[in-house]
Amino acid sequence: MSLKRWISAETEFLDIDEVFPLESGGALPHVRIAYRTWGRPRHNATLVCHALTGSADADDWWAELFGPDRALDPERDFIVCANVLGGCYGTTGPTSRANGAFEPYGGTFPEVTIRDMVHAQARLLDHLGVDTLDLVVGGSMGAMQVLEWALLYPERVRAIAPIAVGPTQSAWSVALSEAQRQAIKADANFAGGRYPLGAGPAQGLAAARSMAMISYRSPHNFEVRFGRTASAAGDYEVQSYLRYQGEKLVNRFDANTYLTLIAAMDSHDVGRGRGSVAAALGSIEQPALAITVSSDGLYPPTEVAAMAEALPRGELVEIDAPHGHDAFLIHVDDVNDYLVDFIERHGLRPRLSRAVNE
Repeated sequence: MSLKRWISAETEFLDIDEVFPLESGGALPHVRIAYRTWGRPRHNATLVCHALTGSADADDWWAELFGPDRALDPERDFIVCANVLGGCYGTTGPTSRANGAFEPYGGTFPEVTIRDMVHAQARLLDHLGVDTLDLVVGGSMGAMQVLEWALLYPERVRAIAPIAVGPTQSAWSVALSEAQRQAIKADANFAGGRYPLGAGPAQGLAAARSMAMISYRSPHNFEVRFGRTASAAGDYEVQSYLRYQGEKLVNRFDANTYLTLIAAMDSHDVGRGRGSVAAALGSIEQPALAITVSSDGLYPPTEVAAMAEALPRGELVEIDAPHGHDAFLIHVDDVNDYLVDFIERHGLRPRLSRAVNE
């Protein structure tokens, strides 16, 4: 049977026409959630959570996880992925207009946290009739959501797989966010706190993306890929690469959204309001597969390993790759094999028909 049979070809939307409270004490008068689903609707599902500049289109940015006997199999699973609260791919965020407003929120959009994102996703699952999540999986910012799902809605989650993240946003990661934030706010186009989608030259957002790309890869990866090779423009290829990545993001993303989401990531702390990080992690009773990347400089393996050790049913596996943090989006076959094995061992769906790592 074709995989396409169970794919929602278009993004769908849920409108929550009531005040949506935020952890900061603020509120949104209305929330729209953009989402995609794959598979037959049912009362249990797999939730995929996306990273910083991702979208609900998980079959695009994590395509290799989808298919027969893969970690995300629409023949066996009901799979859900939603654009996060504060995003710019259809869910309410800085590019949205408040009720009756002529201009979008822009820089006036209220602060949101990872927990707010999860509460919005819970409302979506209520709408879809999903009572239980067999698995919640995601990498980086998505993994922050994964951890909060186990803590905020433990009765609804059977297992989790946080990838390339720690239990808190470290000082190192906050510092990188701050450098990106300063680059955006220093841009002359940001005057007045408004930075329209695709506005040019948008150098601040492009510079922020360049900084992020450096943190997503490793020194070894850059050396092997670029070295000191000169580009056609007369500079170094690595410089051209970073400019290209910045321009690409400017053409598809919104700077106020970027600011909103990196602030949400900076707020990530599973111990906030729960006594301590150790107490929070110790309360997660579900099977948990923590996946780390050997060359990750943003969330180092030691950080992920310590988190896995603190989880009562935590397991740790490592993607041995030189590509840095982004390896979870590059070495997808490794991610798939680890997830398939985890799913099978914990009975999260009927036994798969193939052996892992065959």
